[in-house]
Amino acid sequence: MFKSIHKYLTVAFVVLSCFLSARAAVNVTASLDSATILMGRIDTLRLIVERDADRQGIFPLFNKIQSGGFVTILGDTVELGSPRMDTIKNDGSRITERFVVPVQVFDSGFYRLPPFVYITASDSADSNEVELTVVPVKVGENDPISDFRDVAEPSDKSFWDWMPDWLFDLWWLWLLMIAIVVAAIFISRRYRKTGKIISLPEKPSPKPWTVALERLEVLKSKNLWENGMEKEYFTQLTDILRDYLAQRFGINAMEMTSRQIMQTLADQSDVKEKRGYVRKILDVADFVKFAKVRPLPADNVEAYDNAVNFVNETIPSDPKIDSEMSETQTSDKKGGER
Repeated sequence: MFKSIHKYLTVAFVVLSCFLSARAAVNVTASLDSATILMGRIDTLRLIVERDADRQGIFPLFNKIQSGGFVTILGDTVELGSPRMDTIKNDGSRITERFVVPVQVFDSGFYRLPPFVYITASDSADSNEVELTVVPVKVGENDPISDFRDVAEPSDKSFWDWMPDWLFDLWWLWLLMIAIVVAAIFISRRYRKTGKIISLPEKPSPKPWTVALERLEVLKSKNLWENGMEKEYFTQLTDILRDYLAQRFGINAMEMTSRQIMQTLADQSDVKEKRGYVRKILDVADFVKFAKVRPLPADNVEAYDNAVNFVNETIPSDPKIDSEMSETQTSDKKGGER
């Protein structure tokens, strides 16, 4: 008998628990007014919540509604607007809540909306899934679309919203214009400062001995003394020699007499031993130019050879000497200008 009573009590407890559980359950049902809509059109999602009066809850999804008045799901593809709710009190302690939610999709395709979760203080319930097919709008580029609203203006326009679109579309043109203006300013300042738009690297000036030997070759090719033009021959020969002395040793030979040149060479240890070549050339040249003496062919040849030998034997073998020579010439020229 004790076993029978225990059995009946167990059955009664199970039945009572199931009854209480069923009565306390929260049910959520989801449905769409239309399972197929045109892209951009608005459909309506209806959510029906059945619950006890003391088990009030919320849909957390709708707490995420942005300032624009909608929340997105399925990778920001489906937009859900702010819900409108109606509450109906049933007989007893049960309450039915009806939520009306605008749905809008701007990309065609098939969508399965996930369950909508309703949360109470002690429980939660999921709705069923709903399916929606979005059909693309087939229109031409310039065809009008009826029943569609224009793009809404931003509620709080910024400075950039007032700018016309073509300013943004031609951003590369503005960037190019700015680059041109900057380049023009840079070129203008450079021209005022240097007198040049583009500064090319200056070619190194030829060495004095190279110039002198080339000029001697040109003089030889003219055949001046062979044609009876001894004065012209010695005039050009001494000019070449004087220029070489100026460029190589910094001696202002063009403004000196023959005696002054020889005295200056005697004071310079690096060329003192070679001044004999210069003396022989100047002696013959002075006789030809001032005494109008006509030299022998051998004298003409010897004068030329002496000039070539003097240049060749005074070419510096150490590059440092060449550098020092250039610095000396520069300082001498500055001193002469002062």
